[in-house]
Amino acid sequence: MKIDLKITPKSPIIIEGFPGFGLIGTITTEFLIEQLKAELIGTIKATDLPAMIAIHEGKVVQPLGIFYDKKTNIMIVHIITNVQGMEWELSDAIVDMAKKLKAKEIICLEGVASPGESEGVLTFYYTTNKASKTILEKNKVPPLKEGIILGVTGSLLLEAENFPLTSIFVEAHSALPDSKAAAEIIKVLDKLLGMNIDPSPLMQQAEKFEKKIKGIMERSKIATDEQMKKKLSYVG
Repeated sequence: MKIDLKITPKSPIIIEGFPGFGLIGTITTEFLIEQLKAELIGTIKATDLPAMIAIHEGKVVQPLGIFYDKKTNIMIVHIITNVQGMEWELSDAIVDMAKKLKAKEIICLEGVASPGESEGVLTFYYTTNKASKTILEKNKVPPLKEGIILGVTGSLLLEAENFPLTSIFVEAHSALPDSKAAAEIIKVLDKLLGMNIDPSPLMQQAEKFEKKIKGIMERSKIATDEQMKKKLSYVG
């Protein structure tokens, strides 16, 4: 697992969004990159991943990209490929990068399964950062008291135990892309960081975002499955 950066920001805030329930992390980071006009400054390379890139609207889409917005000093880890089985390696790489850059905080964006029908979309937080806790409590965002957190976010919560880390969770009602829930997480993130980002364009472009991300994820899964078949055929 290797992170290559073209530039090394000083003391940034790092926001990560990995494919998870409702594809919340991926949709939200995609929206942030577009709204902030963040620049691609690096990639994450892993030998266990298939040598695959996606082309969307004539442009190369990095499966594991790192973007940067100089105005806000925010780095965004944007993932649109299946990383199952590499969660610990990825969390180690992100924490290592955060320490080297002396990042102010790692912020994780994650969807959690809704236990049932509820009024509105509920958001929660977990944090080791006192300053973030104060802001979130002031904005009446409740802490997550019970739950099972999987994937890279789950491993980051353990790996970054002694590092400033905040995770924002939102209930999603489906494993399918959920832009409505992603818009709610944008609202909380905006209160936390004061970026003045309006989430309404996300809802207006929901179909576009969901179609793009779902399509790339499906093609990524096919490529991963094909690579696995080839490995098995060599063994057999």
